This record gives sequence, structure tokens and C-alpha cells, in this order.
Amino acid sequence: MSTNITREIAHWSDGKGFAGTSGNTAPVTNPATGAVTGQVALASVEDARAVIDAAAAAFPAWRDTSLAKRTQVIFTFRELLNARKGELAEIITAEHGKVVSDALGEVSRGQEVVEFACGIAHLLKGGMTENASTNIDVSSIRQPVGPVGIISPFNFPAMVPMWFFPIAIAAGNTVVLKPSEKDPTAAIWMAEL
Repeated sequence: MSTNITREIAHWSDGKGFAGTSGNTAPVTNPATGAVTGQVALASVEDARAVIDAAAAAFPAWRDTSLAKRTQVIFTFRELLNARKGELAEIITAEHGKVVSDALGEVSRGQEVVEFACGIAHLLKGGMTENASTNIDVSSIRQPVGPVGIISPFNFPAMVPMWFFPIAIAAGNTVVLKPSEKDPTAAIWMAEL
């Protein structure tokens, strides 16, 4: 088994990477070759709190951003992802061990939710029903709730996060994503995108 370490994988918050305070790391291994391809920073409680606090601090401004601008962010992500999905599939293959066709399938399943989030504006309007019962009107108001936490398993490192974050972001929420330490680069790659 090779231990040729090629890169350090940091945490991501406020649009930039940071190593964290714990000083602890875990190896990221290519299952096909057994080679250690990187070291991922493991978060301390303080690191987790800092990321959650940053998401909470960013929330009011993002909540108040127009729905049109929020969905434009998702449209832009969709276009970048479409142009570079092969790159993401290669990352999944290198860290998870899926064959490229399966990795591309995973990306495609995630892209379906990104597409849905691009058109979510009409679903976020809320609604009004008059006389839902005798002399009772019902109204619903859709509002962002704050930072959304996502804990992603190792078996679908791109698809599972894409099931959640595009909708959360389009709806006006900020996101804290904890990917698996076994294959974290797909999540970091999407955040950088």
C-alpha cells in the first residue's frame, strides 16, 4: 500500500478553505490502487461551531436576497456543473472507487435536483385557500428557516449533497455540509464551483 500523499483537503467556509484548529487529519485513499492521495482535515468542536456561526451570520443577507438572484446562483452552478461534470466524476472515481460510468450516473441524478431547484420560484410563493372549511381561510407563507445542516454518507459523495443544497440555497437558506471523510473532495469541489 502506497502512502504517497499528494494534497491536503481543508474545510470550506465563507468562500475559502481553512485547515481548522484540531490538527488532526485522516487519509483519503484511492480504493482502486490503495494509494493515499490526500489528507483531509478533521474538524474540532470549535471548527464546527465556527462554520455554523458563519452560516448563521450569512443567513440574513441571503434570506433577503431576491428569489430571482438566488435562483440565478443555482442556474450558474448548473451551467458550470454541466460543463465540468466529467471532472466531478473523476473525483468520485478516484476517492470512492466507482467506475466512471457509475460516477457520471451519480452526477446526473444530482443534476436532476439542480434542474428542479432552477425552477423552484413558483413553488416558493405560498398560497391562499378560501373557505377551506366553513368560514375558514387558509394561507401559507414560505420563508427561509436558517442554516440547513447536511451530513452526507460516503456512498454518494456528490448526489446526496445535491439532493439538498440546491433547494436550500434557492429557498434562501445557508448550508453547512459535512461530507464523509472517506471521499470529501466532491463536496469541496462543488463548494468551490
